[in-house]
Amino acid sequence: MESQNVNKGDRNKIYFLIIVIAALIGTNGYLFFKDKQQGERLVTVSTEKDKLRLEVEKIEVELDKVNALNLDLNDKLLDEQKLAREKIAELKLALEKGQITQDELDKAQTQINELKVFIKNYNDQIIQLQKENIFLKTARDSLENSVKNANDKANNLAAENSNLNAKVKVAAALKVQNAEIIAFRTKSSGKKIEVTKSSTAEKLSIRFNVTPNELAEKGHHNVFLRVFDPAGNLLANENNRFEADGQEMQFTHSVFINYNNDNSTFTIDWANPKPYIKGIYTVILYTDGTTMGKAQLELR
Repeated sequence: MESQNVNKGDRNKIYFLIIVIAALIGTNGYLFFKDKQQGERLVTVSTEKDKLRLEVEKIEVELDKVNALNLDLNDKLLDEQKLAREKIAELKLALEKGQITQDELDKAQTQINELKVFIKNYNDQIIQLQKENIFLKTARDSLENSVKNANDKANNLAAENSNLNAKVKVAAALKVQNAEIIAFRTKSSGKKIEVTKSSTAEKLSIRFNVTPNELAEKGHHNVFLRVFDPAGNLLANENNRFEADGQEMQFTHSVFINYNNDNSTFTIDWANPKPYIKGIYTVILYTDGTTMGKAQLELR
């Protein structure tokens, strides 16, 4: 009887131990699976943070690409880009936190999605701006080419007109047809006597007529004389200057003639302030900036 009671008590203890062991195993299993879930959740949160951080960086790169285009952005686009960069800075700061809740991750994801939509619309505006710039550049280049072509034509016409005017000027220039020089002296009675000796010569008289020219301008023309003595010296006053054949020169004497294309003979008298010397005197005539002709006289 006593043996049966002992066996019954031992069995009760064994059952109790089994229950305790089972409870401990259950508790340990619960704690194990709970820790495992928390670990997986931490890994998931970290992965989502990295993913969101990468998406933010991609959005920032898109904005940097716009700046690299060197486009002249209007105030609206500049303000929009400024707001986007401020939002990016806020998201970066939030994602750098050591711990972040799922709600915060979800909020960040929503903001990033909004930024993606903004970037798409922003890029569409940039593309449109690029197209407008290309169109304006093409129009500007076309206008510049048109202006250049117009200027080239104007310059060519000006050159042609200049050449034509030069040809007309040459064609309209007065030229001496016949010219001679006579030396003379004046008697006490006032009568002029032609002489051939340098010792008796008082003045030179240059007589000439002009080749008929319908293109020549009728009216008064200033004729300049350059007189060279037999030694080749120009007999002129230092202050007497004019331009002819593209250069400035000194002249000996000048006088106006009235040209009417009627084959008139013109006479110009000139008195040498110095004594005449033996040899050949040369007189060159100019008018309207061109050479008319020349004549010579030898004095004995």
